[in-house]
Amino acid sequence: MDEFRESYLKDIRGATSDALAERKIILALSGSIAVVEAPALARELMRRGADVWVCMTPSAARLVTPEAMAWCTGNPVVSELTGWVEHLFLAGEWKGAADLLLVAPATANTVAKMALGIDDTVVTTVATTAIGAKMPVLVAPGMHAVMAEHPAFQENLARLETLGVDIIPPQVAEGKAKMAAVSRIVDAVISRLGRARDLAGRRVLITAGPTVEYIDPVRVVTNLSSGRMGVALAQAAAQRGARVTLVYGPGSAEPPAGVEVIRTVTTRDMHDAVHAAMRDAVFDVSIFAAAVSDFAPSAPAAEKIPTADGTLTVTLSPTPKILNAARAWTDGMIVAFKAETTDSDETLLETARAHQLKSGADLTVANRVGPGRGFQQPENEVYLVAREGDAIHIPMAEKRIVADKIWDAIIPRLGGPRQTGPESTSAAVPGDAPAR
Repeated sequence: MDEFRESYLKDIRGATSDALAERKIILALSGSIAVVEAPALARELMRRGADVWVCMTPSAARLVTPEAMAWCTGNPVVSELTGWVEHLFLAGEWKGAADLLLVAPATANTVAKMALGIDDTVVTTVATTAIGAKMPVLVAPGMHAVMAEHPAFQENLARLETLGVDIIPPQVAEGKAKMAAVSRIVDAVISRLGRARDLAGRRVLITAGPTVEYIDPVRVVTNLSSGRMGVALAQAAAQRGARVTLVYGPGSAEPPAGVEVIRTVTTRDMHDAVHAAMRDAVFDVSIFAAAVSDFAPSAPAAEKIPTADGTLTVTLSPTPKILNAARAWTDGMIVAFKAETTDSDETLLETARAHQLKSGADLTVANRVGPGRGFQQPENEVYLVAREGDAIHIPMAEKRIVADKIWDAIIPRLGGPRQTGPESTSAAVPGDAPAR
């Protein structure tokens, strides 16, 4: 049976990445309706290499059956405690115990019991065992918004944090504090357990997304960049332990948690934000993944240009070259991106090498853009062009996987961690504030 489970029921393990390879995760389910996401959550953890073991409350078992979760994970589900001390098997202090406990969804009731050490379900008993064993514990609450706003619930969350538990904030929408999206929960698990923190002590700056140049207050010149590749690079760096500053144009990809975000709009905004960040901090690596507009209207109209028959002539002028200027602002490693529409590998690589010489970049990431590839797409194929040798090919893959492979190439080229400069209080604004 064990061989069958490994070869058939667990055959998706590592299908997306090996970020959680060799990791054993307890997925603890309580009776929120969000538990219907549990099969998808379990499978996504497995696709990143995890071995998932489920425990669940009776309320959760009425919404998603233990049989369904056994099929999803390929492991027996613990829905009651017996003389086999299942809570110690999962979370006790022995070499076969899990690496992390994930309570998702966590109801207000379960959060309260965990905070107070009340053990009257499988989930709360496993939680007490895990916290006592100093196992990493993540909690993803899911409930009605008015329940989440109750002062006692907020106090219970705060108490859990003092016990070393990490909280994955819910999404407040439609009158509910909905459990965080599966993708965000998976990212939180990877952040806690994933790859070696080989960027710990490093500072990283990344530009991402498009820039927008105004013709008039309502018409613009821009491109179709979603910002996904730059956001993936920022997320991967943060999960490897780096302190990340993301200078982000108006892209559609959601910035990752735990990253300092400077919002920009125009190329001049992005230029000034990068300059300010590099003036006030020392970055080990700067990656210029933004799809910056090369041209902008020379004289934007102050008011909307009236619609009229005929043609509108707009004179364009070059925008500031952020990458070229950055070489004078930092002595850290610079990684450039070069996008082309050519189908020829030879032409793509020649263009990338020429761009590298002109910009002074240490490494250039060359990729193709156009209909059905590059911008707006979840996947990417790139070549890494280094000064010292041939290009490294990263085949078509999910952008998050490509991002990790790019970091795998960057990290061996870094020296020891550098000392950071004075911290800025005005150049970098956390969250979604615009650049100043």
